[in-house]
Amino acid sequence: MQESMTDSVDPRIRRTRVLLQESLGKLLEEKEFDKISVQDIAEAATVNRATFYDHYPDKFALLECMVAGRFAGLLAARGVQFDGGCASALRAMVLGVCDYLAATPRLECERQMQMEPHMEAAVIAVVRRMLLEGIEKHPPENGISAATLAATLSWAIYGAAKEWVRTPERCASETMADQILGLLGPVFQAAQPASTV
Repeated sequence: MQESMTDSVDPRIRRTRVLLQESLGKLLEEKEFDKISVQDIAEAATVNRATFYDHYPDKFALLECMVAGRFAGLLAARGVQFDGGCASALRAMVLGVCDYLAATPRLECERQMQMEPHMEAAVIAVVRRMLLEGIEKHPPENGISAATLAATLSWAIYGAAKEWVRTPERCASETMADQILGLLGPVFQAAQPASTV
């Protein structure tokens, strides 16, 4: 359900979606996600429920789009672009995931449990899409599909970053990004075209 702000979406539709996402974000500052209704979101956005449902099937889809938009915005603000062969761009993406998760409310706290799978899906989708676009520019020559490689790397990045966030007295995000990149390096390198290894 993730949408890209670069898609050729009617500006009125884009404005309404942004308004709904901002309204959910503000409501999350005041109350738990499971206590927020579609009606609450619609009222905060000054639209009716029918308008909400014109854009999102439920509050979970809205949450995924909001998280994906914020995470993609963080990466865009940092100028992160992955062309399929640049380890520093991959590191910047890993660092972005670490920093984004560290800045969100603690995922293991009870009030966030309902949100966690949707946050996970949204962040992984953004990372997977960026990786896939880059890998497709330099497809692996060893028979591994670009989609499989992008999925493997995106889940591994998110999983390692999530574990890092949950670690008491954790190391700096830059250090963790280097550790994750060290773990992913062999997978990433094994799938590179011979000319870039």
